[in-house]
Amino acid sequence: MHYWWVNHKQTFRHEFSGGYIWSPKTKRGGALNRFYETLREVAPGDVIFSYETNCYTSPRPDEFGHIGEVWDDIGCRVDVNFAPISSPLRPSDHMQALAPTLPKQYSPINAAGHGYQHVYLASIPRAMALMLAQLISPELLRIVRETRAAEEPAVVDTELRGVSEWEQAETKRILEAKTLSETTRKALIKARVGQGLFRRNLAQFENHCRITGVTYQGHLFASHIKPWRESSNEERLNGENGLLLTPSIDHLFDRGFISFEDNGELIISDIAHKESVRRMGIDINHLVRVGRFSGGQKFFLAHHRRAVFLQAGSIK
Repeated sequence: MHYWWVNHKQTFRHEFSGGYIWSPKTKRGGALNRFYETLREVAPGDVIFSYETNCYTSPRPDEFGHIGEVWDDIGCRVDVNFAPISSPLRPSDHMQALAPTLPKQYSPINAAGHGYQHVYLASIPRAMALMLAQLISPELLRIVRETRAAEEPAVVDTELRGVSEWEQAETKRILEAKTLSETTRKALIKARVGQGLFRRNLAQFENHCRITGVTYQGHLFASHIKPWRESSNEERLNGENGLLLTPSIDHLFDRGFISFEDNGELIISDIAHKESVRRMGIDINHLVRVGRFSGGQKFFLAHHRRAVFLQAGSIK
């Protein structure tokens, strides 16, 4: 069980009525925001305190209209069962009680009890959750008291909800792009499933699965390092934006359970189920190095580590 605080600001009406929270993975222009990344850590059963002051992957909700036009159109979404309270709590009226419980880093509110403009979703300690529940209602206090703060990483739903819709939208955009030739459109669509020109370009850099050593091409997936859905058209066909992986290793890499350092060291997410990873053929007890990467591969691996690789507890 984890506890969260969300500062809705302009999007409260849409999110509350729709039963979700959503934020872009990046700001317009690609700048990262650590608080947006916290959506990837929310798990079923967590408690979210909704504050109106002003992870599955999803296109920006249409109902947002012009709100947040500086945001990226693709972000993370978490479905939420909102429960309105009869007497809304104003944090600024209770800071004497709340102040000692605020997170030491990345607090969602300041010392005066006002929400930080730049904070969307933030993790809060159990002590703060208990104090908020006590101030809100006896029933909520009972619920929070009966839960335990998470001591282990939550089990992650590896089915990336919303990805199919995202990729379908990208496919439609490519098919309707009048500036692209028919040959280019076909190449981009085939690249989505690791075939065609992308695979031929990848063959210039990779000829086997770096973890299992399998060389037979019929057993290897041509996997994008920076996901196809997030890549530009040029990146979708770039051979350095890829690895040849056996199906089980492709699954782990695509879902963010494993990644690679620039020096070839394999890194395994704390969230990954270690016994399953071991049964898939990965040595979880010793350092695994898979060889050198090209400069272009290192560029795309930096994105994978930052935006795909799953990290538990990155926000304390």
